[in-house]
Amino acid sequence: MRTQLRSPDEDVRAMADLAEVGDWSRLWGPPESGTAGIRALVARVVAATGWKPWAPGDIDPAEYAWGLVTPRETVMLALPDAVLPESPRGTWSAYNITAEEVRDAEDLMDDHWPDQLALARHHWGEPVFVGPGDDPRIPGEWRERRRHLAVWLRPGAEFHLYATRLLPGEANPTAGFAYSVYASEVA
Repeated sequence: MRTQLRSPDEDVRAMADLAEVGDWSRLWGPPESGTAGIRALVARVVAATGWKPWAPGDIDPAEYAWGLVTPRETVMLALPDAVLPESPRGTWSAYNITAEEVRDAEDLMDDHWPDQLALARHHWGEPVFVGPGDDPRIPGEWRERRRHLAVWLRPGAEFHLYATRLLPGEANPTAGFAYSVYASEVA
């Protein structure tokens, strides 16, 4: 297993960019692909955030997502119902994890989780949920893929900070942390 510890600078910028969006419901729309769908998505995101499209020009008709750049130079991938920062999304990560190293990788992830959570709390405040990824209150589609999860509610969105769940007894390509914004009718 190889591990990597990065500077939090890019995550600090990305988390601050996400925190500045006041009403996420203005971003979300129907899952359309093609030129018209991408242009509508980009127009909604630009109007709600002030972010700029990263690559104006020809749009592949099969595309359904587009990248935008924030004033802090963070590239955000916008989908009809989610926004994903293209920053490293976590200061610690591991890769090339053998089946025998899964437990060690999980221990290291557990050791670094409090720092990731503290960084997110600094930008987003107190989460409404912090717990293990297998908590029965978490929807099934998330439960299978998260070791740790923290959730913040914002108007029209849920912010998720999470640690990846490793497959026990198998080689795993990577482990680490990520955060994303998802459309939410609850928030």
